[in-house]
Amino acid sequence: MLLTASLGSSILLFVVASANGEFAEENEEYLRFPANFLLGAATAAYQIEGAWNVSDKGESVWDRYCHLKDGRIFNNDTGDVAANSYYQYKEDVALLKKLGVDSYRISLSWPRLLPTGFSNKISSAGVKYYNDLIDQLLANGIEPLITLYHWDQPQILEEFGGWLNSEMVNWFGDYARVVFREFGSKVKRFIPINEPSGMCKSSYTYGAYAPGKKLPGFGEYLCTHNMLKAHATAYRIYQNEFKAAQNGEVGFLVNLFGFLPKSPGDTDSVNTAYAFNAGWTLNPIYGENGDYPDLMKSKVAEKSKQQGYERSRLPEFSSWWIDNIKGTADFLAVNHYTSRLVEPGDSNLIPSHDNDQGLVYVSDPSWKTAASQWLKVVPEGFRQMLRELSKYGNPPLYITENGFSDFGTVNDTARIDYYRAYLKEMLLAIHVDGINIRGYYIWSFLDNFEWEMGYRERFGIVAVDFNDPKRPRTEKQSARWWKNIIATRKLDTKRVPEINPTNNVDEL
Repeated sequence: MLLTASLGSSILLFVVASANGEFAEENEEYLRFPANFLLGAATAAYQIEGAWNVSDKGESVWDRYCHLKDGRIFNNDTGDVAANSYYQYKEDVALLKKLGVDSYRISLSWPRLLPTGFSNKISSAGVKYYNDLIDQLLANGIEPLITLYHWDQPQILEEFGGWLNSEMVNWFGDYARVVFREFGSKVKRFIPINEPSGMCKSSYTYGAYAPGKKLPGFGEYLCTHNMLKAHATAYRIYQNEFKAAQNGEVGFLVNLFGFLPKSPGDTDSVNTAYAFNAGWTLNPIYGENGDYPDLMKSKVAEKSKQQGYERSRLPEFSSWWIDNIKGTADFLAVNHYTSRLVEPGDSNLIPSHDNDQGLVYVSDPSWKTAASQWLKVVPEGFRQMLRELSKYGNPPLYITENGFSDFGTVNDTARIDYYRAYLKEMLLAIHVDGINIRGYYIWSFLDNFEWEMGYRERFGIVAVDFNDPKRPRTEKQSARWWKNIIATRKLDTKRVPEINPTNNVDEL
């Protein structure tokens, strides 16, 4: 960057920024979003749609899991109605329009589109609902970003083993083909699977998410192995059958914490953390030779041997699959919320992906905590994580989830403070570090069903009254703040005045 002096107070003094962003905060141009940068909001089907048994929709694993009402979900809440967006989608799109977003990330319900789980029956009602939603978005100048799978696979497929069954690769491919055929002429950006490794650990290691299986040391690896194959299958289907006519993009999504050394200079622990948590799914796609990271393969093999197993618990890809998975991303999508300090040590869950790393993850007691106990406010970890991701060839990157939880208040200043701090780090990553970030999506647009926490924790910038059958929406202070950010295309460091809780969305 050239050193430029100003003669007037309205012109900025530009300084050379160091690699770590020193002096960057003095340059107000770094608070501006680049040209054509997408600012959007995100939700997911099971978390907002409701209408769980409308028309011919099939049962999802989350329908079954929540209906057990055995205390695994806070207050035995369900997504049966959720935010009722299946019926109130026009209201939601009108609100998105008022907010001024460029794009809206949604997911599709697999059993709503394929009631039997298979492509032998395609629901006309399901296709119509999503076409109506997509058309409503486009009519209002809002670009849809479609996630094919956000954790709600058909229950019938789980009866066959779900993501532990390698046939899921083909079944997901069949589903993807239906989605591309039905919606690809209108939608130009797809993400096949939301958070593969995170979902696999929550669902097949810890048993906290549907289907609630506790199979540590094996389940997370088998699940992620099959999801990588399923992702690649969907990508190849699009490239071979739809790309020429539709000219869209298919990306890969990774969920990732930032990892900071507990002891200064402990780069080995940080490198191991990123190998096991980013490299696990990104190296097969972006790595020069594909496949899992060598460090990960050697550590899992060593632990497996110590534990008396005949072979590594980490599955192996055939050479065909290594070649087939490699390069299957037109862009990288990233869900990020928080960071951890890392140091050498051992998890007590033996065997497991956690234990295989030989690391302990902790939080700094000084870090502010959201309503979600796992969510610590560590904005500097965001930028550090983005730098790590840029090592995969600095691919086009979208932040597809980032947000803060509370227990429900319209004057959500803590959420605004979180967004302000994290956006600043992201903008420095763009302007100073040269990281190729193309867009950012708020998590979340609406308060929603927050998985095992039910409706206790709220991430939305728009409140939903879950005690009212009409599910009225109320904009929060953060929605007003975001409306200004999107309109000015600049990070605003000013506080916004508190609002009357009785205000409604028409006052945006």
